[in-house]
Amino acid sequence: MKSITIDELRAGRDIPLIDVREDHEFAAGRVPGAISIPMSQLGDRIGELPDGAFDVICQAGGRSAQVVAALEARGYDATNVTGGTGEWASRGFELER
Repeated sequence: MKSITIDELRAGRDIPLIDVREDHEFAAGRVPGAISIPMSQLGDRIGELPDGAFDVICQAGGRSAQVVAALEARGYDATNVTGGTGEWASRGFELER
């Protein structure tokens, strides 16, 4: 499984960032530019995933790793963001609300 760190994400990647946390988590604060597709809705919303490469983030990296593994098995070019939104916030980086 491909993965990147919060530092790599913050350095700038010109690909979409999919946030798989639940709606209430996303509303509380998200990495700027993240697109919400909750893990619990992924099956119904799979058609909304980008055609090319994209990153996947959650709160700490566990859910996003599960999602990336499942998507890679289906041929998607997905990369897990280790540390997740929790690490982003704990390091004092800006969150959108």
